[in-house]
Amino acid sequence: MESIQELYRIGAGPSSSHTMGPRRAAEIFCERYPSAAGYRVKLYGSLAATGRGHLTDAALKSVFVPGALEVIWREKELPFHPNGMRFTAVDANGKALGRWEVYSVGGGALRDEGSLPVPQQVYDLNNMYQILDHCKLTGQALWEYVSAHEGEQIWGHLRKVWDVMQAAIERGLHAEGVLPGGLGLARKSWSFYRKTMLSGPVLQRAGLVSAYALAVSEENACGGEIVTAPTCGSCGIVPAVLRYLQEVLKCSDDSILRALATAGLIGNLAKHNASISGAEVGCQGEVGVACAMAAGAAAQLLGGTARQIEYAAEMGLEHNLGLTCDPVAGLVQIPCIERNAFAAAQALASADFALFTDGGHRISYDEVVSVMRETGHALPSLYRETSTGGLATAYRRRKRM
Repeated sequence: MESIQELYRIGAGPSSSHTMGPRRAAEIFCERYPSAAGYRVKLYGSLAATGRGHLTDAALKSVFVPGALEVIWREKELPFHPNGMRFTAVDANGKALGRWEVYSVGGGALRDEGSLPVPQQVYDLNNMYQILDHCKLTGQALWEYVSAHEGEQIWGHLRKVWDVMQAAIERGLHAEGVLPGGLGLARKSWSFYRKTMLSGPVLQRAGLVSAYALAVSEENACGGEIVTAPTCGSCGIVPAVLRYLQEVLKCSDDSILRALATAGLIGNLAKHNASISGAEVGCQGEVGVACAMAAGAAAQLLGGTARQIEYAAEMGLEHNLGLTCDPVAGLVQIPCIERNAFAAAQALASADFALFTDGGHRISYDEVVSVMRETGHALPSLYRETSTGGLATAYRRRKRM
């Protein structure tokens, strides 16, 4: 498996697949043909279907001088992945200087037929069962397994990740107004936070974790700086859970970084063995995987064993199986923002449940990841980030009435 640095990417929202990945692809192509007179890019599949709402065209054009890039929308899918792009550079006479077909495969990552460098594989084991067995033999915690393979430099990266996560929470908690995009959706985080501060202890947990998840998700919707955990669309879940537990448990920053390492390992296994791309497997690959990551991290912070951590992660993903990706108007707002808040609460519940047990259970995290992959591939394309079904069509029907 790749480094968890490839999972935790720092960048601007609102979408890792639709903005971060395409922007990076445009930068690479521009570097390859810096003297071209003009450029074209054809967007395919989900990139074409929801690219306008996700600001894909704006992200691409930001790389080139004004007017140099023509964006062409093609809703058919290319064979390798639903998020396909075909770039062309042309000279002053319109003659093609070069072409490139590339795919945005989730979490800001890019894949092509071989011109891009393949990320280094830093882990020797690729499933949770083997890793748990290894940790049982060595006595390592899951975060120690990460450290042993990533090296000491991972802690510097995770510290920066945590700093960006906290900054996004703080900005979101204090921002008010309407989110961009035309839905007229008002920010809710600041209201949740203020009401929670005035409420009794019974409501504190639900109110705070929701406020923190909303804060980051609303920042993402506005194009703010966030961390893919594992994607932009699910970026509020892990930081919300970690922020809440740090406040309640008085955890050190080092404990939080170790929890991030474990969460990254859980997310990496899903990314390696299935997908974190909503266009490929639906929202179960984004919010579902983020819920698993946060649940495992929470179980660790609450003193759980490796087996209880794995059980919490398994429940976090299992109970999001089949979750569709049908964003209204192609925006990362409805249902994405509220979904982050609910998944953060679900992650805490999964950790609590796991800690009430000895960690024994019948269905493993590896098996749920496999089922998530199968379920995602069985979903019709209208439920995989194309906005041609589900909530997106319900909203369009209501507007016509």
